Amino acid sequence: MSYWNRETCQPTSQYEGEITKEARVLALCDPADAYNKPLYNGPLPEGSKLLAVGSTLADFDNESIINQDPNVIFVSHPNARGPLVELLNKFPSVEWVHTRSAGVDFIASDGLLSSPVQLTNAKGMFSSTLAEYCMMACAYFAKDLPRLMRQKNDVNWEQYPVLEIRGATLGVVGFGDIGRSSAKLAKAYGMKVLGLKRSIPESFSDPYCDEIYDMNGLVELVQKSDYILIATPLTEQTRGLISKEVLQHCKKTAVIINVGRGPIIDEEALIEALANGDIKGAGLDVMTVEPLPKDSQLWKLDNVLLSPHNMDMTLSFMQESTEFFINENLPRFVRGIELLNPVDKSAGY
Repeated sequence: MSYWNRETCQPTSQYEGEITKEARVLALCDPADAYNKPLYNGPLPEGSKLLAVGSTLADFDNESIINQDPNVIFVSHPNARGPLVELLNKFPSVEWVHTRSAGVDFIASDGLLSSPVQLTNAKGMFSSTLAEYCMMACAYFAKDLPRLMRQKNDVNWEQYPVLEIRGATLGVVGFGDIGRSSAKLAKAYGMKVLGLKRSIPESFSDPYCDEIYDMNGLVELVQKSDYILIATPLTEQTRGLISKEVLQHCKKTAVIINVGRGPIIDEEALIEALANGDIKGAGLDVMTVEPLPKDSQLWKLDNVLLSPHNMDMTLSFMQESTEFFINENLPRFVRGIELLNPVDKSAGY
């Protein structure tokens, strides 16, 4: 299986080979989504055409579309779970579904799981900037950035000791594309890296990972880690993975950094641990409920770095993801070549 990574992969300038079938695409998207302009306005690769754009079944339920037997669905609408199942039922001709995001939890359903369609995603498009955020969060707590800002505001020249990131241990829960990109930067800082994966190949070896654990090693990983990065996708198996019990095994000096999905952490248990000083702090780019409710205690805790789920939101990030679908996977589909970034629907990633 082949996966894309914007750091290491070069865009394919031209695909060769005979076109064996046509790609007839439905875009389950907001028609006003500017990031999808390359798809809406074209041009699309040879052998590909966009049939319609919409967010509900009604937007696609007309004879002109039905008669063309759509076989591809591109998904970017945040509320696509229900409409996607309806489209799959309406158009049994669909062979392939692609999501513009790396996470597929927003479309996960029994209907999608039971369908024969192939699912691909945008894995590898957002890893580098999330890795940068991970290291920024480490530095935020190691150098006590809040104190620096307070002293500047107070015109207070007061020296204080800081922590060194070099030599600290980063535990990566979810050593996939985002986790590995973060580990790469962590090693450049001189950190030790512990990784955790659902399944570990017998031949696993990675220059950016010093020790690797399966899911049974989660407690040992958090016990050893100074910084704990949550980078796993949200599935039924990972929901609530960082539980109150797991948090109780963390060092009192540990920092939790979450770039996966909010519900992977028991948020109430995390708030309790932060408020009681059971862990040092948390850097959170994702929360259980988004936008974060104004009455959430997370807003008030001084040892929390909050960002509004935007640490991968570069000016071009979503358009690049749409262009990946157009320039890399559509040409493969029409030529019968293996698609990039296949998703295991039962695993959820």
